[in-house]
Formats: sequence, structure tokens, C-alpha cells
Amino acid sequence: MDKLVALLGWVDERFPLSKMWREHLSEYYAPKNFNFWYYFGSLAILVFVLQIVTGIVLTMYYKPDGDMAFFSVEYIMRDVNWGWLIRYMHSTGASAFFLVIYLHMFRGLMYGSYKKPRELLWILGVLIYLAMMAEAFFGYLLPWGQMSFWGAQVIVNLFAAVPFGIGEPLSEWIRGDFVISDATLNRFFAFHVIAVPFVLAALIVVHILALHEVGSNNPDGIEIKKNKGPDGIPLDGIPFHPYYTVKDIVGVVVFFIFFFAVVFFAPEMGGYFIEPPNFDQADPLKTPAHIAPVWYFTPFYAMLRAVPPMLGSQFPGVMVMGAAIVVLFFLPWIDRSPVKSIRYRGNSFKIALGVFVVSFVILGWLGTQPSTPGMTILAQIFTILYFAYFVALWFIPKFEKTKPVPERLTS
Repeated sequence: MDKLVALLGWVDERFPLSKMWREHLSEYYAPKNFNFWYYFGSLAILVFVLQIVTGIVLTMYYKPDGDMAFFSVEYIMRDVNWGWLIRYMHSTGASAFFLVIYLHMFRGLMYGSYKKPRELLWILGVLIYLAMMAEAFFGYLLPWGQMSFWGAQVIVNLFAAVPFGIGEPLSEWIRGDFVISDATLNRFFAFHVIAVPFVLAALIVVHILALHEVGSNNPDGIEIKKNKGPDGIPLDGIPFHPYYTVKDIVGVVVFFIFFFAVVFFAPEMGGYFIEPPNFDQADPLKTPAHIAPVWYFTPFYAMLRAVPPMLGSQFPGVMVMGAAIVVLFFLPWIDRSPVKSIRYRGNSFKIALGVFVVSFVILGWLGTQPSTPGMTILAQIFTILYFAYFVALWFIPKFEKTKPVPERLTS
């Protein structure tokens, strides 16, 4: 034991190990009224690590080659020991990552976690979301199946819609060729395996550092740092370790029950996680009957299709799709209500948030369906409702009847 203490002292003289443990775990005080919604931040880190580990194993056998990529995936599934499990954990993990992040962001919307002093924290979170989308997009092509190939073809071609002579050179640079080819596969492999994961990991670390600097929000939307005892410790705070590290284990166990139920019994999830055409090798001469991205991209794909082309260009739709994400960066300044939590906000805010969530979910479903005149009209309606939420947030504080916010946590 003495030798272990001595070793720890030797490390601390050269690296702030104990200091980091105290500042970010044992002496980081979090609000004592965290509820179910606060599981998803730690679960997001768990899934990210899971994706990194399973991805490393897959790269040991995967061949980023136009002639061999599809068959290397088949080799992993059929001949590598437990390869099918690793592959399904990775594919299911991608969907689980987005599901957890969407729930994490929804909690931020409910409790006003984007408001002062957490504006930068929210912006970093949206950047993580963008990096996740890039990571998923680059990884989507790698199985080299029919839907991977044609889905990437459609998405890359969107960049060609950028006007002023920028679009075509940009799309060619992304592909590395005039068409989706072996060069594109190698390029996407490099981005998926090396470039974007480093960016994503760095953003996650900065996000956590920013969180621990301003402190965690809570369901009451009260700053616990404003009420401290004589010892400088927040009266409504408890150490993150061991209280929340132990509590998060419960969330991890429940998560893994559902996660492995999908992995073992429904890894394709009815075609939403892995589309049936992706079990056929990519064929540039055979277009699938219905091309649609994976479910976590479909809300924005529905917005793209909802906007009619202008002068034969899809650029207006691309602008609307991009604006749907960019507007999230400005949310801390759009919502000017002094009240953070939905618990103390008026019915107008609750209705607006409910309509926003329903619109996003329905847009996600519409993005999976073939485009018809009726579906297009629905997509247009719910796209308008999506953006109407941000317009409403600007005006709601002017007439909203809020409840009195208590000085201390209520539970």
C-alpha cells in the first residue's frame, strides 16, 4: 500500500492525476435533484467509447478497396470469430449514439441548459452533433452496399447545388473523383477512422471541461453555486463521485439490456438501422427503387425534399436543410426568457416545444417514405412548424405567464 501511495505521489509530481480526479469527480459538486434525463450525457460518452473500440477491431479486417470492401464485410460477418457481433455492435451503436444525443439535446431544451452561463457549452454540443453527422456520413459508404453507394451519391451531389461555380469543384473534391469510386471510399475511410474521431474526441473533452467550469444545470434551472455554505460547498450540491457515478451504473445496465436486445434479435431494426439493399454489393448501373439516408438524417432529408427546386437547382432545399442545424447555434440568444426550466415556464412554451418535437419526429418518418405530392405537402407543413418554434421563442417571453422560481432546489 505504501508503495502504491509512493507511486501515486511520483505520478502527481509529473502529471495532475489526483488534481483531475478531485476537480472532475470527487470534488465536483452537481445538483442533488438530477432525474432520468441526466443519464444520457454519460451514456453518450459510453457509446462513443464503444464505437471507438468496435471500430478499431473492424479496421483490422476491413479493406477500403472498391473491389474488396463489400466482401471484407462479409468476411467479418461469416469467418472472423465474433465478427458478426462486433459489426452489429458498431452499426447498432451508431443509431444508439444519435438516439442518446437526441434525448440529451431534448433535455437541454426542456430545462434551458443553453441559457446563460452555458451558451458556449450549448455551442460545443451542437458542434459535437455536427461532427457526429460527418462521422456517420463518412462511415455510411464503407460497407459498399447498394444503399451506402447511392445514399452517398445523393448526399455528395447536394454540394454540387452550391452556386457561383463552387458546387461542382467542391463535390469533386469530396469524392476525389468525378463519380463515387475507389478514391471516394479511401477518402471516406481516412475521414471516418482518423480525422473526424480526433475532432469528435477533442470536442467531447472541451465540452466536459466547459460543463465543469460553469456547473451542471438541473430540472429547476437554479444555479446551485449561488447558495454556498461556510465551507464554500453548494448547499444543494453533492459530489459527482460516488453518488452519480454509482447512479449512472444503473443507467448503463438498463441501456445495455436494450442495446444487446437489438444487437442479438433485431440488428437491422426493420431496415432502419441496416437497409435491405445494403446486403447487395454496390452497383453503379443499378439504382435502388427508393433511396433514403439512415433514420437519424431523415428529418433533414425530408426538409430538403419539401423545398421545390429553383431553376433546376436544389440549392434552396440545401439552404433550408443547413439552416435547420445552424439555427441551433443561436438558440441561447433567440430564447430571451429569464426562466430556464419547463417546470416554471408557461403553457405557450410547453405547447411550442411539444409541436417542435412532434414535427421533428414526423419529418424523420417522412424522410423514410417515397416522395409523393401528399408527402411533400406534409413535409412542407412540418418544416414550417420546425422553424416556427424558433420564431415563437423570440415572442413567447413577451406575454408568457411564468411561475415563481424558488431560491433553492425543490427536491
